[in-house]
Amino acid sequence: MARKRKKDTKANNAMLPVMRPDAAGIDIGATEIFVAVPVDRAAENVRSFPSFTQDLYALADWLKQCGVKTVAMESTSVYWIPLFQVLEERGFEVCLVNARHVKNVPGRRTDVSDCQWLQFLHSVGLLRASYRPEQEVCAVRSLLRHRESLVQMAATHVNHMQKALDQMNLQLHHVISDITGQTGLAIVDAIMAGERDPFVLAKLRNDRIKASEEVIAKSLVGDYRAEHLFTLRQSLAAYRSYQKLIDDCDGEIRKSLEQFQPPRQPDASHGDSQKPQPKPPSTDGVLRSELKRIFGVDLTKIPGIRVGIGQTLFGEIGPDFTKFRSASAFASWMGLCPDNDISGGKVLWVGTRKVNCRAATALRMAAQSLHHSKSALGDFYRRMRAKLGAPKAITAAAHKLARIIFHLVTTRQEFDDSRFAADQLRYQKRQETKLRARAKAMGYELIPLERAG
Repeated sequence: MARKRKKDTKANNAMLPVMRPDAAGIDIGATEIFVAVPVDRAAENVRSFPSFTQDLYALADWLKQCGVKTVAMESTSVYWIPLFQVLEERGFEVCLVNARHVKNVPGRRTDVSDCQWLQFLHSVGLLRASYRPEQEVCAVRSLLRHRESLVQMAATHVNHMQKALDQMNLQLHHVISDITGQTGLAIVDAIMAGERDPFVLAKLRNDRIKASEEVIAKSLVGDYRAEHLFTLRQSLAAYRSYQKLIDDCDGEIRKSLEQFQPPRQPDASHGDSQKPQPKPPSTDGVLRSELKRIFGVDLTKIPGIRVGIGQTLFGEIGPDFTKFRSASAFASWMGLCPDNDISGGKVLWVGTRKVNCRAATALRMAAQSLHHSKSALGDFYRRMRAKLGAPKAITAAAHKLARIIFHLVTTRQEFDDSRFAADQLRYQKRQETKLRARAKAMGYELIPLERAG
């Protein structure tokens, strides 16, 4: 029975129409790469190549000899990036495939069968390429992800500083909100310089600190042991070293952003926005102006969208959103839309797909920050939170932000919060109708404040 089933499967595969006769499949590993081409293109249609650069060039030459024009490969860790770039430079159409789309197929246990299966699926047109922005955008994305790693490592040394202060029973980081701010670093530097008088240290307090000098002085009375001071000194030096690396990375990101040309405006009515404006001296101001020049609109005017989130959107998607057919497709790509599982006319499961997308994570963070926003988006998030709970409210608000961003970038229109006034008015009228109905059911009548006065 097993042999007969296997033969039937091969027969069904052979009956499928071949849409890409010049397709190849590649299974990528850390040290070895397996390539499968159509059977009629080479006597040995499956070959293996080492992952060294010169062997990647040999792989591309062999594909050219076999007449291959398009290639499918899985996005395995970061091993696919060098080969992807080599094949793109040689003029191949490279289809980067999500491994989840082809993993649930029985009978594949070796690298050879993997690459053959990829070649077959790609030749019959059953594979869909993952979204990948232009190479210039990918270069900025690498810098942004490296900067994120530097920020995480710097935060680790901040934790080490707090641990050293706890071991000396110095409660400074419990009195002020951030020991890496102006007041915190000034006090820690004075401690490293040998100052131990808590009242002298408390005089370094900035006027914006809510805690008084007496409270700060009380928090700086502790046991200044040599081993903990040594740990604090090294952690402070490591934190500042990473801050220097982050500043250098920001400079490199700004240089990369300056190479992008501003998008063309759809009509002449927005010509005033193209006038050069002086760049603010702060780093966030410079990055904000660069992102506005690249996207064509200032995304930071949207409640919850900060400069860092705008950077993430650019690094993960790029300035061209027209590759997505609609705002719904854009939100679905980020996993912010419901993915209903329907069978036999019944809804078996309702929820959002688990998508590993940094852009979606950034929008979820922006949605969560709307909790205290007084804008219409803030009202929407609070309504959804009261109705659905925090997790679903975050997803709903992130979905709304994604649709707003897609509309602004594709139409080059600035964000206008007054457009949500009509929705807010309709919601208030619905609430008023419900309250009047509830009061009437209880034998009461609602009277507006103007009439009651």
